[in-house]
Amino acid sequence: MQSGADPNSRNAQSENIGKFADSGSGRKALSMLFRARQLLEYLANSEIILRLENQLERESDRLALWVPVAFGSGIAAWFLFAEPAFWIGFIAVCGAVALSVKLYPNRRRSCQLVFCVMLLSALGCANMWQRALTVAQPVLDRPVVTSFYAKVDGMEELRSRQIVRLTLVTGSKQNLPPRVRVNVPISKIPTALQSGMIISVRARLMPPAMPSLPGVYNFSQRAWFMGLGATGQAIGPIAIVETPPAPLILLPPMDDIRQKLSRHVQSKMANGAGAIGATLASGDRGAINDADAEAMRRSGLAHLLSISGLHVTAIVGASYLFVLRLLALFPPLALRFRLPLFAAGCAAFAAVGYTLMTGAQVPTIRACIAALLILLALAMGRSAITLRMVAAGALMVLIIWPEALFGPSFQLSFAAVTAIIAMHEHPRIMSLLARRDERFLKRVGRLIFGLFLTGLIVELALMPIALFHFHKAGIYGALANIIAIPLTTFVIMPLEALALILDLFDLGAPIWWLCEQALQSLLHLAHFVSSSPGSVTLMPTVAMGVFAMIIAGGLWFSLWSQSWRLWGLIPICLGVAMILLARAPDIYITGDGRHVAIRNGQDQLIMLRQRSGEFVRDMIQENAGIAGDMRSFDHWSQANCNGDSCTVTMTVEERSWTIVAIRSSYYIPAIALSAACERADIVISERRLPASCQPRWLKADRPFLGRFGGITIDLSKQKVRTVLGRSGNHKWMRFKTPEKSR
Repeated sequence: MQSGADPNSRNAQSENIGKFADSGSGRKALSMLFRARQLLEYLANSEIILRLENQLERESDRLALWVPVAFGSGIAAWFLFAEPAFWIGFIAVCGAVALSVKLYPNRRRSCQLVFCVMLLSALGCANMWQRALTVAQPVLDRPVVTSFYAKVDGMEELRSRQIVRLTLVTGSKQNLPPRVRVNVPISKIPTALQSGMIISVRARLMPPAMPSLPGVYNFSQRAWFMGLGATGQAIGPIAIVETPPAPLILLPPMDDIRQKLSRHVQSKMANGAGAIGATLASGDRGAINDADAEAMRRSGLAHLLSISGLHVTAIVGASYLFVLRLLALFPPLALRFRLPLFAAGCAAFAAVGYTLMTGAQVPTIRACIAALLILLALAMGRSAITLRMVAAGALMVLIIWPEALFGPSFQLSFAAVTAIIAMHEHPRIMSLLARRDERFLKRVGRLIFGLFLTGLIVELALMPIALFHFHKAGIYGALANIIAIPLTTFVIMPLEALALILDLFDLGAPIWWLCEQALQSLLHLAHFVSSSPGSVTLMPTVAMGVFAMIIAGGLWFSLWSQSWRLWGLIPICLGVAMILLARAPDIYITGDGRHVAIRNGQDQLIMLRQRSGEFVRDMIQENAGIAGDMRSFDHWSQANCNGDSCTVTMTVEERSWTIVAIRSSYYIPAIALSAACERADIVISERRLPASCQPRWLKADRPFLGRFGGITIDLSKQKVRTVLGRSGNHKWMRFKTPEKSR
């Protein structure tokens, strides 16, 4: 514009622009001078999104593996935040995000992925909510001693403890929950007692036990989903009132079949061998004594006692091969029909029957579903052992039993199978372990190395889960499993199956002897490994966030196939470092306030009460990650005890703490109690303390513990962890409000 331009036209243009700038329409017109770019369009065309799209395109065959993960995240959200308002908000937010992404015109794979994740998360939360409401049953509110009539719904014989667990249906008009579980000594069980009978029993009943400390096993949650409203102990004999009429189909209940099979196996083999053999045959673990069970856990062989993939695979493989070889002996059948299809059908029938007979636990159901999918793939001529099969099994279990997500059984079984398949799908591992034409010794060595590598990967995958739930994990399990898995799969289970078949003709005695020797060898291996120095790693309670970090990293590393899977190692390493560097709490107080343990400076626990039961001692030790004997406050130099209370003075990081623990129910003068409280930082009591008792930092009496449950205290960080904070205030938890605790 130049010098030749008309100055009048320039002035007119400037005035017009000024007018537009002074008005609202002028501002809009000015914006048209610039290129419009919406935020979503900008993000959709950014380099990060484009690279993500390319990465997802390369991983397109792996996206289906994240379906159960997304569904499970909704279940986890329901468990972690025990508030209906949050569940409604979570479902609403997930639905809104899914709808907005669906309506967005861009149809890229990342948008489809966000839509599916949000939708599945909302469905998982809603499914868990519906499941919790469906199984809800009344729960006993206080302990009672009463006589009542009930129908026997299930029987579980625990010979190692000399008791029988009866699951009873009480009916109505007895002021009891509809379903209770009662322990009865074996000597008081009538010999004719069977499922379906109506009995009369007198029992001491109590509500399902809540966790005593943060991170301890939560039986009240399990009881809720089992429909149990009370548990207890029978007092006096059991009387059979009514025997049900014989069914039209003369087939005994599955519980009776399982118990008879268990007794038969135990009668053929003595001691621990018979108990392990009964577990492998029927899933009945009640006869295993505590020493053998602990040895199996410490040696990393406890998975052999949980009927899961190993056992179902042996049953399915043996059935498939037996039927296939048997039918192949008849040329007319072999030439006219597809024998693998018939063999797969028979093997599927055997898998379902074995699952039902062994109690249909989560690992068995998962293994059964996987076996059925494998048989279907074999019948169709497709590859069977894939992570898609594992994902399908996990999704099916989560849809039917969503509460299984937070159980150790589900986590351990699916983590082990996922780790094994992910390892064997790696190209380098496939090349290393592939069959080839080589010398016999080299082939055997390659097989042994494969077993060791598989066992090592499984141990690494299961260790965080075992530490989170059980606070202990085996170290030598990989080595022990090299011997134990082939021994169980190719020797013990075939011998046991053959002996059971020969027993139909009363010819099984020699085979039972061989099976007993093999089982004794397995037990000797377990005891040898468990007693070796450093065989078990003990850790205090692992924080929920740290555990979630490790699981998320493990899933990212296992489910992707491209190089970005290595990002999963970052949260895994961070989580492991946080576990190793975490400081254990200094004080442990159970929910009833009766049991108090303090960690001294030598990694030893000091107990308030000398007569704390073995169960309480073991529970506190596992939670603290400490093994060994426990001392009493009365024999501790830092404690000053009398008949009513103990006063402990301890120094943590240059600060002195005074702790007063009251241990008697006798009257204490209010003046003396108030003076003791003023001098103390922490006061602990199983009963209500008066308002005049005001310690300097914390008063953990009955009202406080009733509201928050058992607690652990970290004095260095001055942090209190509670059962309420760990589990949330779900319906199965019976925390008391301030009004109820009065």
